[in-house]
Amino acid sequence: MYRILKAKAKGLGREAVDLARELVRMPGGSLEESWVAKRVRRAMEEAGYDRVFVDDAGNVVGVLHGRAGDKTILLNSHLDTAAPGNMAAWERDPYSAGIADGRLYGLGASDCKGGLAAQIFGGALLKRSLLPLDGNLVVAATVAQEDGHSAGVHCLMEETLPSIAMRPDWAILGEPTRLGLYYGHEGWVELEVRVESANPFDADDAAAAIANVLDGTANAPDASRNMLLRETRFEESRGLRRAVIGIDRRLYLGETIASVVGDMTAVAQTAAKSVGSVAVGVAVRRDQAMLYTGRKTEVQCITHAWAIDPFHRLMERSRHALTAAGLEARPGKWRLGRLGMGTAGGVLVGDFDVPTIGYGPGDEAVAHRPNEFVETRMIEEAVYGTAAVAHSLIGVPVYGWTSDEI
Repeated sequence: MYRILKAKAKGLGREAVDLARELVRMPGGSLEESWVAKRVRRAMEEAGYDRVFVDDAGNVVGVLHGRAGDKTILLNSHLDTAAPGNMAAWERDPYSAGIADGRLYGLGASDCKGGLAAQIFGGALLKRSLLPLDGNLVVAATVAQEDGHSAGVHCLMEETLPSIAMRPDWAILGEPTRLGLYYGHEGWVELEVRVESANPFDADDAAAAIANVLDGTANAPDASRNMLLRETRFEESRGLRRAVIGIDRRLYLGETIASVVGDMTAVAQTAAKSVGSVAVGVAVRRDQAMLYTGRKTEVQCITHAWAIDPFHRLMERSRHALTAAGLEARPGKWRLGRLGMGTAGGVLVGDFDVPTIGYGPGDEAVAHRPNEFVETRMIEEAVYGTAAVAHSLIGVPVYGWTSDEI
C-alpha cells in the first residue's frame, strides 16, 4: 500500500507546492477569504472529490465517500491569514510567493496555506491511488480562524456536517507542526475590565489604579508572557463615565473561564478600593464578525486550552502509519509563543468531543511574523503522510485484496 501511495505522491506533492504558491499570492485576511475560497473549491473539484460545496459561512468542504460510511475523518485547515504587520520588516513582498533555498516565502505560507494544500492533495492521493475506503474523508477549509475565533469551524460542526449526516470521529489539523504529531496546546482569552462611575474623575482614577496593578503583573520577571495589557478606552453613556481595560490572558489546561473571570474581578476590585464610588466588573470580550458571505455572527474571544492523551488511539494509529510509511513520527505540542495564537482544536475537542491532532508542514516559530515561509519538501511529505494516516483510520485493510476490490 505504501509503495502505491509513495509512487503517486511524487507528482501530487509538486502540485501541492504549486497550489500553496497560488494561495500565498492571494490576499485573504480573516473575514476576507472569498478569492482563496474560490481557488480552493476549484482545486478540490479538479482533484476529483466526490462532492465539493461552500457552506453558509464560506467554508469550502470536499468529501470522499467510503464504502461503509460509518466512520469519518476530518482534515481541517483555515483559509485566512493573520495581518502582515510591519511591512517594512518584510524582505520581500508578502504576496510574492517566491521560492528560494527550498523555502516558499509569503504571508500564510506556514500558517497555514502550505498545510491546506497538503491536505487537499492528501485526499487527492487517496482518490488517485484507488485504495478503497471504508469510512468518509472530509477536507474542510474554514474561514475566520485568525480574527474570527473559529467561527467557521463552529458553523461546520453545528450546521454543515450535520446537514450531510456526518460527524467526525477524528480530526487532523493542517496547522504548523513541522510534520510532528501534535496533541494540544494552551489557550488564551480576551477579557475586559469595566469601570463605571457617575464621577468621571473616580472612573479614570480607578481605571489607572487597576491598569497599574495589571501592568505590574504582566511585566513581572516570572510572567513568561502570560498576560498582555491593551490600551484603555473611555466611553460616556447615560451620565456615566466608563473605562474599559483590555487584557489578553493565557489559559491553562484545567482552568475554567469562570475561575479566571472571578480571579481577575477580585484583583480589579481590590485595586479600585482606594478610589470613590465605582462599579467594577470583568467579562469575556465578545465580537461581531461579518463573514465574507455576508453572514453575521457573534463570537466570544476565547481559544480554549486542549489536549488529548498522547497514547490515544488516534495518536497511536497515526504514529504507526507514519512509521510504516517510512516517515518520522514525532509527538509534541504547540508552544504558542505569542498571545493570540491558537487552533481549532479547542472547539473540536472542547465543544464537540472530537479527538484531534495536528500534522502540518509549517513552522509555528515563523508564523505571524515577517518573512514567513514553509519548506517545500515538507509540503510534499505532508501529502504522503496525511494520506497514510487517513488510510490507517478509514481505509480497507491491505491484506486479502483481490483485483476487483481495487
